[in-house]
Amino acid sequence: MKIHEYQAKAILKKYGVAVQDGVAIKSIDEFDNAVNSLRERGVTQFAVKSQIHAGGRGKGIVYNKNNRSEVVVNGGVKFFGSNVEGAKEFASKVLGNILVTHQSGAEGKQVQTMFIAEGLDYKKELYLGILLDRTNSKDVIMASTEGGVEIEKVAAETPEKIIKVWIEPSIGLQSYQARELAFGLGLEGSAFKDFTKFIMTLYKAYCESDASLLEINPLIITNDDRIVALDAKINLDDNALMRHKDFEALRDLNEEDPLEIEASKYNLNYIKLDGNVGCMVNGAGLAMGTMDLIKLAGGEPANFLDVGGSASAETVENGFRIILTDPNVKAILINIFGGIVRCDRVANGVVQASRNLNLNIPVVVRLQGTNAEEARQILNDSGLNLIPADTLQDAADKVTQALAK
Repeated sequence: MKIHEYQAKAILKKYGVAVQDGVAIKSIDEFDNAVNSLRERGVTQFAVKSQIHAGGRGKGIVYNKNNRSEVVVNGGVKFFGSNVEGAKEFASKVLGNILVTHQSGAEGKQVQTMFIAEGLDYKKELYLGILLDRTNSKDVIMASTEGGVEIEKVAAETPEKIIKVWIEPSIGLQSYQARELAFGLGLEGSAFKDFTKFIMTLYKAYCESDASLLEINPLIITNDDRIVALDAKINLDDNALMRHKDFEALRDLNEEDPLEIEASKYNLNYIKLDGNVGCMVNGAGLAMGTMDLIKLAGGEPANFLDVGGSASAETVENGFRIILTDPNVKAILINIFGGIVRCDRVANGVVQASRNLNLNIPVVVRLQGTNAEEARQILNDSGLNLIPADTLQDAADKVTQALAK
């Protein structure tokens, strides 16, 4: 689950991680109170930061939500120093409009929250990230002196500038590893000492919040040698939310695809893609293999949809409904291996959905495994124009052929 910068900073602050202070607002009417609150905490300089689930906000382009004309504000993040009036004008122009960044896609995202933040003077930007390295089955901490820029570009062009430290899961982050990172970043004196404390606290926050990713970019060295998280990105592990009842309130449905939200109501794992072949599969690995074969056969998958191991007729119908909501879908491929799920159940769902939804696009069906023969009989007796397939390759070929007709 993705969360906003201001929410990530609130989590880190609970653990004692030094973060940029700030107040989130959802209406320009809240701006003055936010500034006054920060002034009471000793803040004299201000920055305004758009809150969307995408990187590159500072270099993004703001468009009017009504007519898509460009709003001239030079990005979605801006430092104003003591110029509070300028900060308020900027916030009023951005709040409610569309911010397009290199990560948001061309459609962009509507800015519904602004973070009125503490303006900080600093002398150096660093990068710091923690995530699970699945290859080594260990957490890895990555640090770089190239903060404030796209870390992917640094990794591709100058990988030697990225320092990596792997953490043994049985013992956690050790103090010598914290020092190794600090030395690698070229830190000295007070900044060195502050960083070692910072990274130990940050890793504790990462572990105890069950994060799957924690990224600080930039991590800054202030003019008085303090280490502070100027930005913060945290992805929380959905599977661990039962341990964090308060995290569910952090979910921002406005930032998620409406179809993915709808699918989650029926325990369907759905991700929209850009193709024209709707896919309904049980099991993530089988779904990936199905999408690969569709591409190899000359088609383009329109979605990833895993109906899970206990699919019922209702589940299948809901899956159909969600797939068909995408206007780009011109054919559907159903590929089910009946292990826990029975193929006859799926076949009944296909027939039920085809009749209830008045399907008028080609549907290729491959059912193998438990009660597969019974399933084929149900489909044959339905009188519907469903295209049977025996193998996965056969199914992929038939769905692309159907598209060509």
